[in-house]
Amino acid sequence: MQSSSLRKALLCYAISMSLGALCAPAAVWAQSVPSAGDHGPTADTSASAPSAATDSDEANEKKKVKDLQGVHVVAPRTTEEEARATQQNAPNLINIRTGDEIRSLPDVNTAEAVRRIPGISLETDEGEGRYVNIRGFDADLNSTTYAGVRLLPTNNASPFGGYRGVALDSIPTGFIGAIKVTKSNLPSQDAEALGGTIEVLPKTAPEEQGSFLEGDVGGGYEPLRGTGVTNFSLTGGGRFNNFWISVTASKHNDGRGIDDVEPAYFNDSAHPYQAVNDIEQRDYELHRQRHGYAVDMGYKLDDENQWYFRAFEAGYTEYYERQYFDVFPDGNTTILPNGQLQDTLNSSTAITKSLRDEQETSKEHFYMLGGQNEIGDTSIDYHVAYVEGTYKKPYDYNSTFTYNAPAGAQGLITYNNTGPGHVPVYTITGLPGYLDPANYTLTAINNSTAYNFDREWTYAINSKTPVNWGSLSDQSLNFGLSVRQRHKQTNSQPYNVATTPIPMSQVTGNGGYESYYGGIYQNGVDIAPSVLQQIFGYGTIGANEILSAQQQFLDEHEDIYAGYGEYLGTYGNLGILGGVRYEETRDRSNAFSAGVDASGSPFANPVNTRHNYHNVFPSLQFRYDLGDDMVARVAYSSTIARPGFNQSNPSLSVDLGSGIVQTGNPSLKPATANSVDASFEKYLPGAGIVSVGVFDKEISNYIVPIQTTQAFDNSLFPGNSQPLRVYTFKNAGPSYARGLELNWNQQFQGLPDWLMGLGAGANYTWVDSRFEIRPGEYSLLPSTSKNTWNASLFYKRYGLSLNLAAYSVSSDLFAIGTDRSSDVFNASRTSMDFDASYEFPSNWSIYFAVKNLLNTPHAFYQGNPSRPIQREFYDVTYLTGIRFQF
Repeated sequence: MQSSSLRKALLCYAISMSLGALCAPAAVWAQSVPSAGDHGPTADTSASAPSAATDSDEANEKKKVKDLQGVHVVAPRTTEEEARATQQNAPNLINIRTGDEIRSLPDVNTAEAVRRIPGISLETDEGEGRYVNIRGFDADLNSTTYAGVRLLPTNNASPFGGYRGVALDSIPTGFIGAIKVTKSNLPSQDAEALGGTIEVLPKTAPEEQGSFLEGDVGGGYEPLRGTGVTNFSLTGGGRFNNFWISVTASKHNDGRGIDDVEPAYFNDSAHPYQAVNDIEQRDYELHRQRHGYAVDMGYKLDDENQWYFRAFEAGYTEYYERQYFDVFPDGNTTILPNGQLQDTLNSSTAITKSLRDEQETSKEHFYMLGGQNEIGDTSIDYHVAYVEGTYKKPYDYNSTFTYNAPAGAQGLITYNNTGPGHVPVYTITGLPGYLDPANYTLTAINNSTAYNFDREWTYAINSKTPVNWGSLSDQSLNFGLSVRQRHKQTNSQPYNVATTPIPMSQVTGNGGYESYYGGIYQNGVDIAPSVLQQIFGYGTIGANEILSAQQQFLDEHEDIYAGYGEYLGTYGNLGILGGVRYEETRDRSNAFSAGVDASGSPFANPVNTRHNYHNVFPSLQFRYDLGDDMVARVAYSSTIARPGFNQSNPSLSVDLGSGIVQTGNPSLKPATANSVDASFEKYLPGAGIVSVGVFDKEISNYIVPIQTTQAFDNSLFPGNSQPLRVYTFKNAGPSYARGLELNWNQQFQGLPDWLMGLGAGANYTWVDSRFEIRPGEYSLLPSTSKNTWNASLFYKRYGLSLNLAAYSVSSDLFAIGTDRSSDVFNASRTSMDFDASYEFPSNWSIYFAVKNLLNTPHAFYQGNPSRPIQREFYDVTYLTGIRFQF
């Protein structure tokens, strides 16, 4: 048990931090790097170090807590005990996962590593985690930072298309030192974090003089397509007198196969509920090359002056080969006596074979220069940073071959939804040779390119000054100013490719007929990638292609000017943090109102908008030390989510022939939230914890898609006098997200010798949220999973480490339809992973891991789980390798 004096010393250190300062001895603070993340200085040189006399190893660990609140994550390793003590002594609600914890399971990217934290749910794609939801808020509504500086999206494919969510699959786990999730925002943090903030903490050099080197070299096997995996990461550097440097390189390559089937349904009263108008079989081969390179270096002139530079590049290049086989029933659906459905296949386009052959590259670039100086009693830190996310697609060829039915042929498809996850299983009769490539003719081919960038300059300066007011102790006043200047642009260019009706047999590969999806489906013969490009070329740009590019163009500037004041103090065992943040937003958008008028002529007119608005974000947070490593917290904080760039995009995409207009709403207000958190935490030996927490986020102006009917001025669309259907966005009425978080992690004590090292952990999050999805109709917020849990069993003894972990999440709203039956949901999913490693005394270790033990499918359904519209699976992945540390 800690002495009261040690508890008080630790508490003083904890509450004295502002966005960067954590509990640590003064000697450690003198060597630590300034925190850019929370815009507050990291050092409190006025504080005295805790006494060296402690009653337990646990207390010794707390003496060594590093500045995880900022960026002081050291290589080779920051221990779990240090990270847990940082969480315990933080003035606000945070969770930290160290590099060791991340490496204990086969999580290949940052999104997968974050999902193990309470309150987090994961959106997956192509067999990997991609986007992270915090307490039911989708990725567009949360913040992602690196060393405290905001990261930007590398593409626009966020779950709800807001163009703000960062795809964390572009950052490999071998590239990061630790991950921190902030759940109650500080005034010194950017307020754009409706759900919370995910901070990637870089590796830096240890405080000890000398050099270090650590690495991971491994590989693996993916049996679904018989493909291999390679993995490599290396970090080296050191601290040499007043100079430090750390350099990291990481690469991960795989060739994952994906088996996917995507039915589509008739959504009307004239057809049975399960009647399909398309069964699309997708046989994917995905080759992904992920990389990450980083440098962290600095120079300490003396105890009062130091400067640093950080940079990284991370991302991936993907090569897609997607083989499609589509069956299109005519809609003459009948129900057979045995309950099966039957339909005719008379159309000349009843069966098609297609190939999508695509390459895309996503990259994140980061550069940061900053420093810290002591001027009297005041600590000043400052930085300038440049961040850029880019997405490049040099080609995207889509070709379609159509089955040529014999004259007079009468095709029938008979099916039911008895396949795995209710996918349809069918038989086709009356269409001879429908798998023979000689019976298919090329009917369409097109190509497109894309280039998007998102760039931001950040400038920040912060100060921390100790004060002595009244009977409180360990007081400080923190102030800061920052500017973020953002420029985003999206560009897409389609190409017209002249089509010659050649037979598919001319461009097929060497393989035979393919049976896939566990043998349920026949997919015919593969179309050979790149052959069609060689025959037909890149394509040309005509009037229609120019019009399409203009409809997709967006050029956006967003500048945010911010300032904050923050007070920290201690009254006995009570820590107090209060303050306010002010942010002014100025944005301007440029796009096109483009389409086809009533006479059939294309038109494109530039449109632009400007907006200025400002917000104030108060915060008041309390932390009470109950003794015996128990902490109680109550926190009030406020945050914002600015409109998604597509949601406020002033462009108009017009099709007068169908009477449809798609546009953003430049008049949207940002969504804001007032949040209250309360928690109780008990910290256990060996980095264990038991905690319970509740939260309530009351939201104003949540943004939802809507469909309206609107009449337009005849001068805008000449020749049109009819109202048009408009797909756009609006601010909803009051909404909320409320919930409960439970967390337990413990290494068991008092077991027989051979069981010493056995432990277990579990966390559970329940979220109840509400918004007006349609007039008079309410739903859970998009991406809200009502139930999320993690469970793990581990053993750590004599260098042996065994870890078995499961993750589960209930269904969530993925896309909003016109009614409940057409809403799209991400289906519930449970996955499991295993990792085993053995560490030799000479700084080497070996590991073996199995990823996706349950072969968990990625599934979406429309309205009801019995109507899946996508169900894909990937099989397991085996990984093995060696790690070293010197």
